[in-house]
Amino acid sequence: MEHHSAVPLPRQITQLQAPSEEKSLSLKMSRGYQEYTSHLERQLQQIYDIANKAREKGLDPTLTPEPEIAKDLAGLVEGLVGPEGVAQSIRELSKRLSREELAFKIAEEIVYGKFGHMDAREAAEQAVRTALAIFTEGITAAPLQGVARVLIKSNSDRTNYLAIYFAGPIRSAGGTDQALTLVVGDFVRRLLGLDRYKPTEEEIARFVEELRLYERSLGRFQYKVSDEQLRNAFQSLPVEVTGTESDPVEVSTHRNLLRIETNRVRGGALRVVNDGVVGRSSKVWTIVEKLGIEGWDWLKRVREISEKKTAS
Repeated sequence: MEHHSAVPLPRQITQLQAPSEEKSLSLKMSRGYQEYTSHLERQLQQIYDIANKAREKGLDPTLTPEPEIAKDLAGLVEGLVGPEGVAQSIRELSKRLSREELAFKIAEEIVYGKFGHMDAREAAEQAVRTALAIFTEGITAAPLQGVARVLIKSNSDRTNYLAIYFAGPIRSAGGTDQALTLVVGDFVRRLLGLDRYKPTEEEIARFVEELRLYERSLGRFQYKVSDEQLRNAFQSLPVEVTGTESDPVEVSTHRNLLRIETNRVRGGALRVVNDGVVGRSSKVWTIVEKLGIEGWDWLKRVREISEKKTAS
């Protein structure tokens, strides 16, 4: 397995929505409200100009302020995770696509090289980060810090698959967006001609053991799900949900597995499956079905297990 450096962190982006600047922001508002927002914009620009003059003196590490001003969602996404040029596509596509449709279409454009050539792994990681930034409207740390990296790894039959490494800050995305990130990953791996993730029995058992250990030792998740639900979800996922270690607590039974780099708990990955895939299975299935994405009908089975548990 190859190790790749993470996507460099971009500069901080500050959102300023100015209705007069972009057609995509042509909202109906009273004259008084328009004057109010224009006043805020002018004040912000004055403060920014003062900061620029201060930085020009050369007393700080950089000669310009780190935060940049974004006037809409498109600017936020491009400034947060890129790629360069994606803002224009987002503005054009958002006129006719829903937020979810927009995220998948942008992911497709990234993979197909609209914003510059990338190798398969780089394209997959960029597509996942950008799609998640669109889901979360560019206002959480999840696209930057919640996705640690994306790798292309190998199954035991020598086919290649996509693995998404999650970290703790993925919780800021919310359960539905966490799960939709995996749907994007599945969509991307199909575009790249990759096979699905084929977990071993040991890997499935490791995930269940790890999640229960986390609950006992560190804290609860938003949803309480059964081992059966976890096993059904994990063995059905077409991309590997893994992650960086989050706490110095180690599993005792399923240790030293070839495709899992640590024996410690991976809080981000556990949260994505527990609170996202399983906990929000009904809502995720509704979105997936509406988008016409195939291969996720197993979410209905996960939901049915939950309903049976509730009924009993």
